Amino acid sequence: MEQDSEVFVGLDVAKARHAVAVAEAGRQGEVRYLGEVDADPAAVGRMAAKLAKRHGRLHFCYEAGPTGYGLYRQLIAMGHSCTVVAPSLIPRKPGDRVKTNRRDATQLARLHRAGELTAVWVPDEGHEAIRELVRARETAVDDLRRKRQSISSMMLRYGRVYPGKKTWGARHRQWLQAQRFEHPAQQMVLLEMTHAAQHALERLQRVEAALVEFLPSWSLAPVVDALQALRGVQLVTAATIMVEIGDLRRFDNPRQLMGYLGLVPGERSTGESVRRLGITKAGNARVRRALVESAWSYRHPPRIGKAKHYIHERVPPAVREIALKAQMRLTARYRTLSGKGKKLTVAITAIARELAGFVWAIGVEVQRT
Repeated sequence: MEQDSEVFVGLDVAKARHAVAVAEAGRQGEVRYLGEVDADPAAVGRMAAKLAKRHGRLHFCYEAGPTGYGLYRQLIAMGHSCTVVAPSLIPRKPGDRVKTNRRDATQLARLHRAGELTAVWVPDEGHEAIRELVRARETAVDDLRRKRQSISSMMLRYGRVYPGKKTWGARHRQWLQAQRFEHPAQQMVLLEMTHAAQHALERLQRVEAALVEFLPSWSLAPVVDALQALRGVQLVTAATIMVEIGDLRRFDNPRQLMGYLGLVPGERSTGESVRRLGITKAGNARVRRALVESAWSYRHPPRIGKAKHYIHERVPPAVREIALKAQMRLTARYRTLSGKGKKLTVAITAIARELAGFVWAIGVEVQRT
């Protein structure tokens, strides 16, 4: 075999061992399965070095998943090409009902050679660290909500209704502490549940404090600051958008970003039959949810609040102009859709789709300067 030949290496990665297959260049190139290697970096390095001796160029690929990007960074550092593949976009035969590590690795190698795989964006280590922090906050919020819901459910079962309007404030906590049950077991359960909710709240506060501390040192912190000029977008929302999307300049236009987030309508058409569907929901669910939550604020007439006014003062004029344009357009868009009798959820989703376009415009503007 020639020393300057190139091969495409498919890796079916797992926690303990990786399945390896190679596809030689060319339409008729041989595709063969090589076996499995241990997942530790030393074994992977030996495997890559052995293949490099037989072939001049190696193009690795593996599916994105729970194993992360350590394998990608190792192979890139060794001078090889590596692609992390989007699992949901891998072409699959509808009638294929056999799935093994060997077949998966072989299929990856063959499809990588044919150029049929879609790569995901790989963050650097600093970006990945901030993303872990933002996702840890989301986990803490979910944990706190579940614990509070358990307390509310217990109170409802025994007919204990809080007379105030706002729950989980200081007065509500005092009301919970004043509750007394006849059986000691019930009192113990309430005590444990309130302690668990308090610990979950403290955990959330610690994570949010860490986010405020570490975010300014992040490379995309200027974009996070600029996105807060948009109505309905606060620090957590802006950070969520940027840690999940990354560099907005990798999208050539806002329509690509809307499609990436799954905010565009689907379609099933054949012949003269045209059938429009709901949004595809094919992209990042966290960003899509954040944009939809922000879109609800555009139901109200345009205005700039006191807190948002201070943000507008510190952002560049171009960003401020985009934010004002977004507010005027999206509030008018909501009035138009609601005037046509559109469902509220449909109108808000349409607003979220256009809001993604303004997010793209601000991100590109800030990263360009």
